Amino acid sequence: MGLSKTIWTNPTEYLRNQQPENPVLFFAPQTVQATARRFLQGFPGLVTYAVKSNPSEEVVENLIAAGVKGFDCASPFEIDLIRRLDPDAAIHYHNPVRSRAEIAFAVERKVISWSVDSRSELAKLIEMVPAEGCEISVRFKLPVSGAAYNFGAKFGATAELAAELLKTVADAGFVPSITFHPGTQCTDPEAWASYIREAAVIARNAGVKIARLNVGGGFPNNRVDGVSVDVQSIFETIDRVTGESFGANRPALVCEPGRGLCGDAFAVAARVKSVRDDEHVFMNDGIYGSMFEFSQIGIINRVEVIDPNGHRRMGDVQGRVVFGPTCDSVDRLPGEVPLASDVQEGDFVVFQGMGAYSTVTNSRFNGFGELGVVTVLSLKL
Repeated sequence: MGLSKTIWTNPTEYLRNQQPENPVLFFAPQTVQATARRFLQGFPGLVTYAVKSNPSEEVVENLIAAGVKGFDCASPFEIDLIRRLDPDAAIHYHNPVRSRAEIAFAVERKVISWSVDSRSELAKLIEMVPAEGCEISVRFKLPVSGAAYNFGAKFGATAELAAELLKTVADAGFVPSITFHPGTQCTDPEAWASYIREAAVIARNAGVKIARLNVGGGFPNNRVDGVSVDVQSIFETIDRVTGESFGANRPALVCEPGRGLCGDAFAVAARVKSVRDDEHVFMNDGIYGSMFEFSQIGIINRVEVIDPNGHRRMGDVQGRVVFGPTCDSVDRLPGEVPLASDVQEGDFVVFQGMGAYSTVTNSRFNGFGELGVVTVLSLKL
């Protein structure tokens, strides 16, 4: 997978001229920079990018160009990537479970912000991380509502344990902070409000004034046709409820969007291999390729069908069973995909909003999954 050096006007121009047989990921740098500026101007605190969502160098470089100065890293690979592309960036190592080798690696690379959600992991950090000037954020969880995926199923302390951990952090001489994640593709501002109110209770119960409150990721991108995401209302809710909940002890705010920054900057074009008996559609991309996340949080219905000459198919939209290219029966997109009824073999199916997790989960199973990356001025077809 490599980035094409040619810049095309839009996906349609490329598809019409190149007729690619492998799926193509289209990247619009202007879109990711505009989204970053929206966060930087609207969020009342530090914006850090969750690198895991799309670690492509072109994404990170454009975020840096837009003014992003912080990055949430979950592995040594991501830490090295950011240190190479922006040596002075703030790095938050907020994967709450790390081996001792990974902790030592991050300490050597001057990482000074960590998260934790258990006694055993906190003990490792206290043992291995110099306390002076280092922040440890205690991550807690609440029951999830309004999100497509529950991050609390794997990470997050109970409120009671979080208060205990927070007091231990402060007593050990670290900068005490709190963090949470409301759940991926979260559209309800009240999810953040509930977490912020509980964070204030945790801090009071611990008897600790926290330095920062990291409100996590979860910021959505546009996955549903005709429905826009109102991130400004989320920002305003976070700002208001933080002031109400903490009062004079209001902490500095941090967020760590992933898909919220990169999701809408990419589209994927998959070619139709076959329309089997005018019923099932087979494409050259699927669950084992760039569309793995569809099986986790549902289909993106921002879909258009383009014929080989670059014209949009105009048949009535109907739900189709869509399979990927592998020989595995699991390789089916969930539910039915809304496609033009006149879709034909050789057409291109273009999915918008594909910037998050589309590259990192591409498995190359069965020898499929070769994914070209093409720069475009606009993602409009």
